[in-house]
Amino acid sequence: MSGTDQHEPTGRGLHVRGLTARYGPVLALDDVDVTAPPGRVTAVLGANGAGKTTLLRTVSGLLPAQAGRVHLGTDVGDVDLTDVSAEEVARAGIAHVPEGRGVIPDLTVEENLRLGALLGAVRSTRRTPPTIADVLTLFPSLERRRKQAAHSLSGGERQMLVIGRALLSAPEVLLLDEPSLGLAPRVVSRIFAVLRELVDTEGLAILLVEQNARSALSIADTGVVLNLGRVVARADAAVLAEDDDLRHAYLGL
Repeated sequence: MSGTDQHEPTGRGLHVRGLTARYGPVLALDDVDVTAPPGRVTAVLGANGAGKTTLLRTVSGLLPAQAGRVHLGTDVGDVDLTDVSAEEVARAGIAHVPEGRGVIPDLTVEENLRLGALLGAVRSTRRTPPTIADVLTLFPSLERRRKQAAHSLSGGERQMLVIGRALLSAPEVLLLDEPSLGLAPRVVSRIFAVLRELVDTEGLAILLVEQNARSALSIADTGVVLNLGRVVARADAAVLAEDDDLRHAYLGL
């Protein structure tokens, strides 16, 4: 990482317009608009079944869009990533960290990280890839376990590892699906602090899907609330956090 002070972001962000997706006959996303600008955290919130994971899967090319467009750029229209493969989306500069901490268990921490570095070497992103040493500095507990097999890590360390591996691929946009799930609050705080630092110092764009609305809004700049596949609210994170009616109706707070 550059280690520079906070600066005006100059990277490319994510622009989703009118996105509609289905699982068979079930309408999972219905005309969804979301923007994740560089240098900002955009939190996508909502109950189970709201469409949050489907949004990330559709953006990353794992689920085909029925309608709408997905763009990467400084404005809508720069790079159209609608209906391209997941591999092409990744090469363009979007990294998706799905729910589940998908490490390769028999490889060491360092070997898992090297896989991310390999993608960073071929990705057509404008960002300079960080080094493995950079990632280990961000997550010191991984440094202490760099030669251990990934299956020996705690849940929090596995989450740090998959995020670190994604960062090594030099994304401009990072898609995160429920990174706090099942983790102790202190681990969540550490991971979210690192993400906020990367946004502020590196200009990374993060689209964060979370059911833990309180934690997500604490680091987000903007919040988008989904309900049954539709956007029902969009506002500054601080505004959403103070909206009692919205929190009770859709966020369980």
